[in-house]
Amino acid sequence: MKKNTLGSLIWLRIARFTHQSNLLSNDFLKQFDITVAKFDVLNQVSIYQPITQSQLAEKATLSEGGISRMLTRLEKEGYIQRKKDWKIKWIVLTPQGERKIEEVFDHQLAFQTAILDECLTEEEQKTLYMLMNKLQKHTENKLEN
Repeated sequence: MKKNTLGSLIWLRIARFTHQSNLLSNDFLKQFDITVAKFDVLNQVSIYQPITQSQLAEKATLSEGGISRMLTRLEKEGYIQRKKDWKIKWIVLTPQGERKIEEVFDHQLAFQTAILDECLTEEEQKTLYMLMNKLQKHTENKLEN
């Protein structure tokens, strides 16, 4: 049997939690006829619009191809509009997209909050947030270098 390091075990737990959380969220979001991936993209667009396709891919942690396919689906569903300005494609929400994110956002926020509230105390959540923030900043710095 191979010995894992504490760091590798933590990484596996984070990856598994993220996967399981996405499965639970996808099941929850079915009632709104939306997936976690679509929710994430619509939410990022609502925060940063107008946003370029490459900026959106980075924020939504999707590949260029993945974001292109996702935007095609969201455009067909009437949630986003792509506006071309010379060589740059800008992404904005349509009124229908604005309504969808308004309809879903508070419900998804409450759903995800409940998962943590059911398991961790407020103090534990603060500690986890601080540690995850520290890890994220570290990886962001490594990506920038």
